[in-house]
Amino acid sequence: MFDKVQAILAKQLRKDPSVITLESRIKKDLGADSIDILQLLMKIEDQYGLVIPDQALATFDTVGDVVAYLERQEQSLNI
Repeated sequence: MFDKVQAILAKQLRKDPSVITLESRIKKDLGADSIDILQLLMKIEDQYGLVIPDQALATFDTVGDVVAYLERQEQSLNI
């Protein structure tokens, strides 16, 4: 899951994927602004067929937060 999120972020933010880690803070470390985050979430929603509620969005500080959320959603859909 991390590899997919990393690839989306790298393309979206024009960053070398190697600088994007689970601990990377999306805004502070990677320089994403509100529009970047919105576009990222739209791509994730399209790719995974999810709707990410605003409450969840507010909890995303690091790349790891996004990955953990997606993994939880994936597990809940497989049950």
